[in-house]
Amino acid sequence: MSEVTMPRLSDTMEEGELARWMKNVGDRVEKGDVLAEIETDKATMDLEVFESGVLEKQLVKEGTMVPIGQAVAVIGDGSSTGDEEPEAEEPAPKTEDEPEEDATAEPGAEAASTEPAETEPAEAEQAAGDKPRMSPLARKLARDNDIDLASVTGTGPEGRIIRADIESAIEAKGRDEEGEKPAEAQPAATAEDTEPEVVPLNKIRKMTARRLTESQAVPHFFLTNIVEVDRLIALRGNVNEGLADQGIKVSLNDFIIKAAAIALRLHPEANASWNGDSILRHRRVNVGVAVATDAGLLVPVVTDADRKSLSEIGAEVVELAGRARDGKLSLDQMSGGTFSVSNLGMFGIDEFTAMINPPEASILAVGAASPVPVLRDGELVEVSKLKLTLTVDHRVMDGATAAAFLRDLKDILEQPLRILV
Repeated sequence: MSEVTMPRLSDTMEEGELARWMKNVGDRVEKGDVLAEIETDKATMDLEVFESGVLEKQLVKEGTMVPIGQAVAVIGDGSSTGDEEPEAEEPAPKTEDEPEEDATAEPGAEAASTEPAETEPAEAEQAAGDKPRMSPLARKLARDNDIDLASVTGTGPEGRIIRADIESAIEAKGRDEEGEKPAEAQPAATAEDTEPEVVPLNKIRKMTARRLTESQAVPHFFLTNIVEVDRLIALRGNVNEGLADQGIKVSLNDFIIKAAAIALRLHPEANASWNGDSILRHRRVNVGVAVATDAGLLVPVVTDADRKSLSEIGAEVVELAGRARDGKLSLDQMSGGTFSVSNLGMFGIDEFTAMINPPEASILAVGAASPVPVLRDGELVEVSKLKLTLTVDHRVMDGATAAAFLRDLKDILEQPLRILV
């Protein structure tokens, strides 16, 4: 018999949420099987079994936060199956519309209980075995919104009530309540209306807060350069037009990522990170790309960006951004960055400074490309320009070193054919 403990799945992980059990008590498991899904501060990861046997005990319930090293399950020969119940007080909601497992009563269980079981409003008149079948998330939504389950028709398998059914009932209830009030009637303000809304931090925002606080301790400086991008914009149009039949489309940000990777290869002192009592100069150029998600900021990594073609970078960025927004990034896709790019140009931001993502030594902030008047050969012409601001860890790079890197990055972007060679 052996215990399965919560592993350390990332360098910043201190605890993980057991999001979902993939095996049930009594199931035979083989080495390498996925026992459960673990949500960390970075991604959802698989908890694998390292030895074969029978899952005898689940020591925690789904949704439980578990410190690293704490036991979550017991693998044995099957002789002790079901001896212990999970310790968590209340199960967390499962993923959307996931089937709920029916509990199996053990002999004598009813006789052993002297307390009346709690029932939800619509279940009071039903026998314990006749409660509406529904996912835990649907049950929680119904309870939180005071939905009469007797009025809800399940559309899931075998008439099971799913989240969409409860959401429809909530909408219908809202319409009914609005219809009961005179159109001009406005409820009087209450103390609750004037109080600020308390928004609990999710794992990503907690980690972002911690990492950015660490970033403030870094002695950093900023360098800004202005880049003419008319040629870059024209080249991007030609590339997309020429490759349209292959379904390939690249963005200005893809060009910037590739250009930064080329410049980092030319300046290995910039492709570095702080290591406490030393500096690490990385042999691989791995560029992190800041992606805004509903859960918070994530920075997936384009590995070996200097060795990949522009079209490969474009396709990879699209995939990584999609996985980030869906919460499906793997740990590998978020690790190993040696430099980062943060682009807010699509929001119309002209210039900003980005915060370093330790232990990386620098991050590039990219503003919007905007037309500006320029006097050339005695004539006023319109030229598209954007601002690049480099945030630098002064422990790793001096001003002249960082300036040389930013100068060459500017030259590459202003002569963009170098990006394609």
